[in-house]
Amino acid sequence: MRRRPRRYEETAQQRIRQEFARTPSVQQDATSTWSLSTLQKVLRNSPDALPAVSPHTLWQVLKEEGYSHQNDRTWCETGTLLRKRTLLRRRKEGIVAVTDPDTDAKKD
Repeated sequence: MRRRPRRYEETAQQRIRQEFARTPSVQQDATSTWSLSTLQKVLRNSPDALPAVSPHTLWQVLKEEGYSHQNDRTWCETGTLLRKRTLLRRRKEGIVAVTDPDTDAKKD
């Protein structure tokens, strides 16, 4: 028998967004980037736990926030890409965020 998926209230969804916005700690969370399973484990074991939260629920909440799951299993904002700069042509080294101005048009 198939059960209806649980729909979390706004406070629980806000808790998911809040935890996802936090940069994971390797010592505390055993990861340097969030995956659905590591985010699920942290939310289930936290003091204000969501004991039955599923990866599908996490995916839905993050998708509503404008994030997409990439092939390398990390989450990034849709239309935004982090690129590494090199020391070519007098450019500074480092990481730069590149945004696609046509993101909304491509979604439709």
